Parts: sequence; C-alpha cells; structure tokens
Amino acid sequence: MKTEFTPEQLRDPAIMRANEILRACVHCGFCTATCPTYQVLGDELDSPRGRIYLIKDMLENDRPADAKTVKHVDRCLSCLACMTTCPSGVHYMHLVDHARAHIEKTYKRPVFERVLRWSLARILPYPGRFRWALMGAKIARPLRHLVPDPRLRAMLDMAPQKIPPVSRNDDPQVFGAKAKRRMRVALMTGCAQRALNTEINDATIRLLRRLGCEVVVARGAGCCGALVHHMGKADESHLAAAKNIRAWCDEMDDEGLDAIVINTSGCGTTVKDYGHMLRNDPLAGDAARVSEISMDISELLEKLDFPDRDMGVRVAYHAACSLQHGQQITSAPKDLLRRAGFEVVEPADAHLCCGSAGTYNLLQPEISGQLKKRKIDTLENCAPQVIAAGNIGCMMQIGSATDIPVLHTVQLLDWATGGPKPPELSLFKP
Repeated sequence: MKTEFTPEQLRDPAIMRANEILRACVHCGFCTATCPTYQVLGDELDSPRGRIYLIKDMLENDRPADAKTVKHVDRCLSCLACMTTCPSGVHYMHLVDHARAHIEKTYKRPVFERVLRWSLARILPYPGRFRWALMGAKIARPLRHLVPDPRLRAMLDMAPQKIPPVSRNDDPQVFGAKAKRRMRVALMTGCAQRALNTEINDATIRLLRRLGCEVVVARGAGCCGALVHHMGKADESHLAAAKNIRAWCDEMDDEGLDAIVINTSGCGTTVKDYGHMLRNDPLAGDAARVSEISMDISELLEKLDFPDRDMGVRVAYHAACSLQHGQQITSAPKDLLRRAGFEVVEPADAHLCCGSAGTYNLLQPEISGQLKKRKIDTLENCAPQVIAAGNIGCMMQIGSATDIPVLHTVQLLDWATGGPKPPELSLFKP
C-alpha cells in the first residue's frame, strides 16, 4: 500500500511503525474471510482491510478521529484472526492499537460513553474494586429489565452466580516445588481473574509445584495493562506494564527466573508485546527481557512430564483468539489434554472469536451476543461433557450461555495429575 506521510511525521516512532505496517498491506482481502465482524455485519469498513483504509486516512492527514472511523475501529475485536490469515505479514495489532491511542487523544466521545469507559478502566484492573462491583451487579440483576442501555445490562449479566472468596495464594510469596526442582517461575496472577475465578491460579500453582517448579508470586505485579491498552489509554497501560516489569526484573536479578508464566492468554499476548509497547521508554531493555521469558502456561507445561491417564471425559477445546492468533499457540493445549487422558474434540470454525475480547462484550454487547451464539452452537454440536479454554474472558462469555461446564485447561490438567476434582465435574469419575 502506498503511503504519503511527510518526513516530519515519520520522525514520530509510532507513525514510522504505522507506515511500515500500512506499506506491507497489498489489499488482497484474505483478512475479510476470517474477520468475525465482517462475517456478522457484512460491511467492508468492519473488516481489517476497511479499517486499515480508515486508519491510514486519519493518520496521514494528521487529523482528529471522526465518528465514522471511531465507530468501525470500536467494532474491532482485536481477535487478530486477520494476522493469522494475512500472507503479507501485516501487523494489524500494532496498527489498531496506535489508532485507538490516537482516537483516545483526539476524539470527544458522548458523555455517557466517556463515563462508562472511565468506570471500566477504574474497576476491572483492580480485583478488590471489581469484586465489589460484581456483588453490586449481582444484587441489581433482578432489575435489569428496567435498565434501558444494553451495555449496562451486559454489565449486570457479567456477575457470576457465585463470587468466589479471595484466595490468599494470590498474595506475594514463594511456593516450593513438591518434586525435584526443575524450574523457578513467576506466576502472573492478573486482575479480573482474581475476582471471577480464583481456582485457576490455585490449580496452576498446585500443578506447577507437583511437576517440579518453584512458583513465585512477585510483590508489585498486577494487571498486565491489556484492558486499558485496548481502550486506547496508552499511558495507563504503560504504567501497569512498568510495575510488572520492575517486579519481575527484581526476581530475575535476585534468585533468577526460568519463565514468567501466564494463564490468561489475553494477558499473555500483551506481556509478550511489552518489548514493543515500551520500546521508547527507559525501561525498554527490561521490558524486552520480560517479554523474552514470558510463556503461556501451556508452553511451559509442554516442557514437563505428565503421567499417562484415561480420564474418560470428552472435552471440547475452545481456542482463545489471544492464544491461537495473538501468540500462535494452537496445538499445545490440545496435546496436553490428550496426554493427560482426555478425549479432545474441536468445534467448527474454531478460528472465530466467541465475542468476549476484553471489554468488547460490555461495550459492543449486540455484536458480541451474535458471536457468542455462533460459538455456543458449534461447541454444543460436539456433544462434550466439558468445555476447556485458556482465557478467563472466553470462559465467562461461553459459560453464560450453556449448561455444559466450562473450565480452564489447567484445572483439567491439575485434576488429571492428582489435584482435586473441579466441583463442576462431580458426576464424572476418573
């Protein structure tokens, strides 16, 4: 794609990166075939190619974002299926992230929308605040029919039936290996997951210790910054990233780390991109160090040994977009489940997003709802006894619309290797 940025514009590192990405695009349109919003809406401007044209025009002309551009960029899930499909290697993620930051700085949203987005940024990344918000939503949910705005109704619906108690395993500490120590790893405990489902981190710690890992929960680490990053709040996301980088580098420089383990794939995609996000920051070197040793839990577990079992449970594996497209991890979770003795099946159109996408299901509930229905239909057609996923957002989205138990992959692997049986599977015998 031909671009016409001025030499002065190209002195900005962000514009220079956008120029590189835009020039790689050859207009082939392969991305439209795998874009969920294009499939649902059928509008070229709701495809990656269409959004690229809008972003190019906005950035080249160095103008504030207009309502049309904002509408179609906001509708992007950042599922990154387009990057998996693109034959030219267009790094759409970095381009749309830059566009969102530009929109945040130059576009004045309606008051209600500004308040809504501000509230999400002030609540979701903070487990304590989020827990109180979930309790409030649970109390208010019976009155949802009185709420006129679909986004507010989606927030009420987000609260789980049962809000788990705080897990003290998420506090800064070190868990010794139960077997001969093979690795020393830091576990990212995250933010929203700590309020929605504490069993995921608990199961991860049990499993890693059993397989010979010393597990560190570093003091000062917290939200990865993804939630605000995808709302265009670059400064806030960089502050969150910097806290994690300092916390993990302290551990790396003290007793050393073999890996930083992440069990929420949406966070993992962001942490692995810290080196790019903070490339112009004084912490750039440390950011690159962190990104280099960051791993999804499935990547690390592939390096460890599992005992052979026959669990006798049929599992439909849902591939989170942030894992399969953002990190290009496709086979590891399925291979691990099979090694642990589960029968693994996959739904049709496994490459398509479930509609969760961070805050997307709250800010774009109608499109999200259509994608959720598609995903539920394909998963239920597999006739599974349980659905497994590697991302808390997907788990909440899918679990809200099916009676089939939805568990994190690590919960099943923990059970298969001697951990407690998840209560959702009380009817199954190993």
